[in-house]
Amino acid sequence: MNPQQPPVTPNPESAPPQPVAYDAQGRPLYAHPPVSPSPSVAPSAPPQPTPAVVHMSRAIDPVAPEVSAEVAAKHQDSVRRYPYLNLSEGEYVVNSVRRHPIGLLAPVGLSAFLVMVTAVGLGAYPELAKNTGLPDVSEVILPAIMLMILFIIGGYVVVWVYLQNKFFLTNESVIQEIQTSLFAKHEQTVSLGSIEDASFRQNGILQSMLNYGSIRLSTEGEETTYRFYYVSNPKQQIAVLNNAVENFKNGRPVTGL
Repeated sequence: MNPQQPPVTPNPESAPPQPVAYDAQGRPLYAHPPVSPSPSVAPSAPPQPTPAVVHMSRAIDPVAPEVSAEVAAKHQDSVRRYPYLNLSEGEYVVNSVRRHPIGLLAPVGLSAFLVMVTAVGLGAYPELAKNTGLPDVSEVILPAIMLMILFIIGGYVVVWVYLQNKFFLTNESVIQEIQTSLFAKHEQTVSLGSIEDASFRQNGILQSMLNYGSIRLSTEGEETTYRFYYVSNPKQQIAVLNNAVENFKNGRPVTGL
């Protein structure tokens, strides 16, 4: 006796397709489900490296460079002699360049000439007043004296401003003190490592005879040019400056004259 077999349920996917319609000639038409294209496998991107994070600690107060006793003594001496300079720790002046006195000839000569003209005019004024009916000499003597004092003060101010323009070479930089008027002053500082070219110029017989001229510095990068005029013995000053720049860039001690 055979056991009763359970009814077999046909698999819809394995069953033959059934016609859904017929054409004019009676041929069956079948509906086929659209075949979905197999998904294309996208190429896998190369693995991206994970950035490494490095934590570094830094001291709150930077370590000060070690300064020898000799350098510290030179620094203190420069601070005492040039208190108006802004010198860094361990920086000292190796050469000081001042302007040639020839630049004082024009302001001093003009001031002296104006004082002399005023004095001569005051001396000749009484005789002139008699013939022209001008005010008495007692009325003009005080204004004339005040005018001469004004000329003297003006000449002194011009001389003072001229002498305040200075040029310093240190073991680290070049510092130029520029005084343009009684109350206008500024300072330029250029590191010796930034100087690309240093040269001097003398124009004319007078500059060659009196041995003065101008020096010129140009820096790399920004192409900035610095000039200092009326320099005594500019050839020697440029030689010292070029030696200082070369020594600084090669890590050798910077020396002056």
